[in-house]
Amino acid sequence: MKNIIKSCVPIVFSILIFAGCNGQKKEKNIILKNTSNLELYQKAISIKRTELAIKDATSNFPILISKKDTIAAQVNDLDGDGKWDELFFVTDFAPNQSKILELKWSETDPKFAIKTSVRFGKREGEKLPVHPATEEVLMANQVHKKLGYQKYQTDGPTWENDKVGFRHYLDGRNSKDVFGKKIPAITPEDVGINSKGAVEDNYHVMYDWGRDIFPVGNSAGLGGFALMVNNEISRLGILANDTLNNIEKTTFKILSEGPVNSILSYTYQNWEASGSNYQAQETTSIWPGMYGYKNTISLNGLKGNETLLVAFSNLNNQNPLQVIDTGDFVCFIQHDKLTYERQWILGTAVIVPKDVYKGYIEAPKTGQLTDSYLIKLAVKNNQKVSYYPIAAWELSADKNFKDSAHFTNYVTRLAKQLSAKIKIEVR
Repeated sequence: MKNIIKSCVPIVFSILIFAGCNGQKKEKNIILKNTSNLELYQKAISIKRTELAIKDATSNFPILISKKDTIAAQVNDLDGDGKWDELFFVTDFAPNQSKILELKWSETDPKFAIKTSVRFGKREGEKLPVHPATEEVLMANQVHKKLGYQKYQTDGPTWENDKVGFRHYLDGRNSKDVFGKKIPAITPEDVGINSKGAVEDNYHVMYDWGRDIFPVGNSAGLGGFALMVNNEISRLGILANDTLNNIEKTTFKILSEGPVNSILSYTYQNWEASGSNYQAQETTSIWPGMYGYKNTISLNGLKGNETLLVAFSNLNNQNPLQVIDTGDFVCFIQHDKLTYERQWILGTAVIVPKDVYKGYIEAPKTGQLTDSYLIKLAVKNNQKVSYYPIAAWELSADKNFKDSAHFTNYVTRLAKQLSAKIKIEVR
């Protein structure tokens, strides 16, 4: 299905195809300064279109040159208006290093190595085959149990980079699951469907690339979220056996799928929590090199008595939870045989911003949201807050993740790298 979904509309580069591409091909220099004394590995860099002072649209592809090396880059249309909003790439830095990048534009696609991807397929009826899609609208009465069949390939979209993969249960549950990857290549597009195009759970067995390794149960998985209103916890969505969602309308869209960045968007309209309705926006972004992804949440309708809860499943965990303050973040870390039937060692973590962190609680033993630590974040109305769910499997490329200290060091080092600021100047 990879070739099919790519042929629908090339999501990243189609946004570059506009009229009026003359007069905006002037080369620019981008000066990047690592303001920290840390060595940074595949640091994500986003430069807004306004910073580049490009007024007219261009049909060319960005080329970034550092000395004689070309850095893979892409442009992203974040608001869906048909004009790209940011130039995105990742690059390494030595401590306090400055880099001068030359920005050029190519009329031909440079075909950078694909290191991120999104997979999403759906079917319109139980007897109809799955087809690739880039967006979906789910109403409250269209959830899995009510329909009587699973509409979505892998229960919803999956996203991955060269290290790890994840999936979101779009069928009403809104949990986050983990695919363990043994190789850096992008996983096959037919994961979750059979040869006839029907939805099939064929990813809980081992393949050369890996498999689904993470039990979710009635938790919200690794990085799902909930809301606490006057000490009452309300899950975003429902459980598998529920027939009516507590979200009136869920809108999903793949905003971008490119060689170095893939972005997914979810809008939750009229989420009923503790007798009030809230509007929620979620944006998921993944780039190469990191055993995790970035999740950004904003809520509308807050009255001041609410707390955002980030869910951190503790299913199968028998070791103490580590909570470590590092850089601009607080790291929640587990390391145990967290996989199905405690078969393999898996390290999981959630890295949350320190400035809004207000402690954590354990989820109730019964109810709509269980088997989790719930990380409390104090957020204001329409305030965006970003956090980073992390998963590192002992069978991944780095076999040292079998060691607890190694995983803890990875998470805390990553938090420091995420805290590091890059000064950007465009000339």
